[in-house]
Amino acid sequence: MVNPFAADGYSMAGLSDAIGKMPNLYGRLNEMALFTPKGVREITVLVEQRNGTLNLVTSTERGAPSALAIHDKRALRAFKIPHFSLDDVILPQDVQGIRAFGSENDVLAVAEVMRERLQRLKDALDQTTEYLRMGALKGIILDADGSTIYNLYTEFGISAKTVSFALADEETDVLLKCLEVKRHIEANLKGERMAGVRVLVDGDFYDALTTHPKVEKAFAAYMALSQNLADDYRRGFRFGGLVFEEYPGTWTDKDGTTRLAIADSCGHAFPEGTANTFRTYVAPGNFMAAVNAIGQQYYAMQEPKKMDAGWDLHAETNPLPMCLRPEVLVQVTVA
Repeated sequence: MVNPFAADGYSMAGLSDAIGKMPNLYGRLNEMALFTPKGVREITVLVEQRNGTLNLVTSTERGAPSALAIHDKRALRAFKIPHFSLDDVILPQDVQGIRAFGSENDVLAVAEVMRERLQRLKDALDQTTEYLRMGALKGIILDADGSTIYNLYTEFGISAKTVSFALADEETDVLLKCLEVKRHIEANLKGERMAGVRVLVDGDFYDALTTHPKVEKAFAAYMALSQNLADDYRRGFRFGGLVFEEYPGTWTDKDGTTRLAIADSCGHAFPEGTANTFRTYVAPGNFMAAVNAIGQQYYAMQEPKKMDAGWDLHAETNPLPMCLRPEVLVQVTVA
């Protein structure tokens, strides 16, 4: 059988471009565009802590003057960008007897199978990136098995901030709790701008907040407006200068273990509309053709199996979502 994937469109560059244009079907954090992707040429990024702020160190040619004068070497950290890859295979039985709709062309049928497999691989990679970004919003980036990739607090000697909303107490002044969160973030932006503060919470926190005696009237007014707009009222309840949103995300690893995006009765506050606080650093792919090139969000490659037994398919992503100002991250709790 003639290899239908021998054309230029099925080269590493062509497939990588194709997988990058497929729709992202998973992830509120991706939808928010909070973590701006930034391609880098290396598989490691250097981050400097200066006056409580973390900054990316610009690379220079060997022998050239240093871009930054680092006075405290202990404040410089190297972060290796993790590598995530998936493999699949297209076998003869996967395309046997299958033709593209309205077509007698075998090549179109095989190409459609390829597109479906690429989309499936991209969905899994997108889910992984969303999981990593959620970890970065907490200050602790976890791997799929629950192990820690990076704890940004311990890496830079920063104390995590937690605000108890004490929502079980009907006398709690919830407005003051909101102001405590916002003031902490404002104080630690250190010159960085923001458009506002969003708090992603689990369902228990959202319910406890919106039914609290000192909040329920404001929530009732918000509900009336949301229903008029036919919107999901859990997406943007504004109170005390904060926007609260229920985030029900979960992730399941290859062993079937499910992990909650947000722990029970908790939430995580962070600034929105910043310029340099959140980034997703993207390393080059694990291919010779990608060496020393600016990293892309996705890579894909195919090659024929031995004895014309089908095609091997590979896709990967190499992202490191980072919060460059971990002091602005605040955990909130019901109790």
